[in-house]
Amino acid sequence: MEFIEWYPRGYGVAFKVKEKIFEGKSGYQEIKVYETEGFGRLLVLDGTVQLVTKGEESYHEPLVHPAMFAHPNPKRVLVIGGGDGGTIREVLRHESVEKAVMVEIDKIVVEVSMEYIQIDGGLLRRMLEGKEDRAELIIGDGVRYLRENGNFDVIIVDSTDPVGPAEMLFSESFYKDAYRALNDPGIYVTQAGSVYLFTDELVSAYKAMKNVFDRVYYYSFPVIGYASPWAFLVGIKGDLDFRRIDLERAKKLSLKYYDPERHETLFQMPKYVREMLV
Repeated sequence: MEFIEWYPRGYGVAFKVKEKIFEGKSGYQEIKVYETEGFGRLLVLDGTVQLVTKGEESYHEPLVHPAMFAHPNPKRVLVIGGGDGGTIREVLRHESVEKAVMVEIDKIVVEVSMEYIQIDGGLLRRMLEGKEDRAELIIGDGVRYLRENGNFDVIIVDSTDPVGPAEMLFSESFYKDAYRALNDPGIYVTQAGSVYLFTDELVSAYKAMKNVFDRVYYYSFPVIGYASPWAFLVGIKGDLDFRRIDLERAKKLSLKYYDPERHETLFQMPKYVREMLV
C-alpha cells in the first residue's frame, strides 16, 4: 500500500505504508495517520503531508532556529498553527523564552497528534492542562488572535501550503497585523511552500511582505516528505540582519538538520527564482 501527495503539474511525493492507523474529520479538514515502512508515522491533512515522525526535524528546525538565533533576545514568541507540537517544542528549547503562545484552530489535530504522532514529549498535553509554565495553547483563529494581540519578539507561522484555506496567511493585510504585533526589533517567519511547484505563490508572498516589513529575506531547506527545496520567508521589524546569528547561543543546542555554522547555505536559491524575487 502507498500514500501519494500530488502537487501541481503531476508531480507527487509517495510513501510506502504498512497501514492506516487513523482517519477522521474535524470541522476544518480531513485527518489521516499512516504507519510508513521507513519514516515512522505520517500525518496527512486534506491529502497533504504535514510530517513524518522520522525526519520531522528537517522542517521544524529550519523554521524555528534561524529566526531565534538571529534575534538578540527572544523572550515572547507566538506560534500560529503547528498543531503537531513540533514548532512549539523547538521554540521552548531556547532559554531566553519567557512566554510562548501557540494558537491552533483545529483542536482535533492537537488531539490526534497527542495520541498518534507524539513528537512533543507530552508538551501539548501539559499545555492543554495549563501545566506548562512558559507556554500557553489557545484553540482558536490565529488571524483574529494576531489582530487583537501583540508584544512579540518572534512570530512563527506553521501553516498548511500557501494555497486554499491558508491563503489569507500570505496576504498583505495579515502581514500588517504581524508587523504591528512585533516588538522592535522583531522577526516574522513563515513556511512558503515548494520553491519549484509554488513559485508564483512564493513570489507573491515575498512582494507583499516587502510592502510591509523593513527587510525581507527568503531561504530554503530540503524537508523530508515535502517537494524540496522548501521555501521560508522572513520579515524584519527594526534593525536586524537575518544573515547574522548568535553562534554562541547556537552551540547550546544539539540540532540534527539545520547547521548554524553553515547558516549562509540557507540562502541558496535557483537562479531563475532569485531573479523573480526582486
